[in-house]
Amino acid sequence: MPLRLIFMGTPDFAVPTLVELAARGHEIAAVYTRASQPAGRGMDMQETPVAREAKKLGVPVLTPATLNDDEAQVAYRAHGADTAVVVAYGLILPKPILDTPRLGCFNVHASLLPRWRGAAPINRAIMAGDAESGVTIMKMNEGLDTGDMAMVERVPIAADMTAGDLHDVLARVGADLILRALAAAERGSLTLTPQSKNGVTYAAKISKDETRIDWSKPWCDVHNQIRGLSPFPGAWFEIGGVRVKALRSSKGEGRGVPGTVLDKNLTIACGDGAVRLTQVQRAGKQPMAADEFLRGTRVEAGAAIR
Repeated sequence: MPLRLIFMGTPDFAVPTLVELAARGHEIAAVYTRASQPAGRGMDMQETPVAREAKKLGVPVLTPATLNDDEAQVAYRAHGADTAVVVAYGLILPKPILDTPRLGCFNVHASLLPRWRGAAPINRAIMAGDAESGVTIMKMNEGLDTGDMAMVERVPIAADMTAGDLHDVLARVGADLILRALAAAERGSLTLTPQSKNGVTYAAKISKDETRIDWSKPWCDVHNQIRGLSPFPGAWFEIGGVRVKALRSSKGEGRGVPGTVLDKNLTIACGDGAVRLTQVQRAGKQPMAADEFLRGTRVEAGAAIR
């Protein structure tokens, strides 16, 4: 049975869920997203991906700066929604907001809770070398990703999978899983399970000082950093005074002084082992395969990068 719902989300990750909810006939009373922000070289104001998709669907878009005041809460209640679906929205939902829909508020979270609560679960899972990730549908409470779990689906993380790859897989999984959870909630058959108090980890936002590659680390740590930060913000190094992002890599062959180019295939020595770079991006340029990069940038075996 279709539900009347409020959708709350901001980035690309949230768009497949919004699209699927609309396609399955749910009535979307309103979309809440973050306000437009200046972006790009011209710093033009840009709407969020969710705002752009909502306008295509003809759904009203609201961008309140806070949900803590009476005005915002009155407007929220006026939608008369059965539930709210929240996907990487970016604002904390206070108790009056959480308690308004008759079925409560459900969050699509890109991790296997309680592991990687917080802002950057996809990046952190790969940077930590996790073998799997997944999506948890959670009935929200006032804590940071601490609500009871409604449904979970696991996804293996392949050896060379990047954060971008995993992002796209989990976005599709999340869209399917929330549809199943809402159907069960409406039937009264949804089972909620409290999160374990063991294994809790937090996925803090990525800071700039985490993005520069430290070649003295073991190859697997460097590899996980590269793929965990790809495509954004990107792990980077300098060669010949030019900043280059490393976007894809694999295990390389050989050993040497950390930061030394070992061969013509852009294999770089690490503190233990080596990493072969397979896709890179020069500052101001488009991503390119390593062999294309080497055709335009002279890099000899034995060269040092930093």
